[in-house]
Amino acid sequence: MTERLAFGLAIGKSGIHGRGCFAATPFHQNQRIAEYVGERISLAEAERRRCAPGEQCICDVDSEWAVDGSQGGNGTQYINHSCQPNSYVIVSERRIFIYALREIASGEELTTDYLYELYSEQTSCLCHSATCDETTSLAGVSSESAEASQTPVWTPNVGGACEG
Repeated sequence: MTERLAFGLAIGKSGIHGRGCFAATPFHQNQRIAEYVGERISLAEAERRRCAPGEQCICDVDSEWAVDGSQGGNGTQYINHSCQPNSYVIVSERRIFIYALREIASGEELTTDYLYELYSEQTSCLCHSATCDETTSLAGVSSESAEASQTPVWTPNVGGACEG
């Protein structure tokens, strides 16, 4: 792996999905874990990339911009979804920050509760948490509502949004 990891993070095999982002050091409740970084792209480019095959690491920042963590990411792009997350995301001044929702032990996989947009179907949730919804609705959140609430919209490529 050639990417430069944010301080306090490690990448490893996830029990949720593929690779995961893990705490290499403990984090305290409300402590900033890292900034979600990558290539800043327009929403039009984000939509074009979302139609490409494979998994995506794109997070909408506002109604104009998104960040593609697969290009120049720092390990935060491997944070998986959980219905019972241990971190939360805040967008501030067009930057995306991940904070500890509770105390996080070294070695624990970092998770957040994703919001999805554009897709009209549902996908199975793989988090296996005690409060798991088992399916994650992929409809109903627009980038405008994300911008208003300061909650970014992370959209993996799970099919259904692209034509052609």
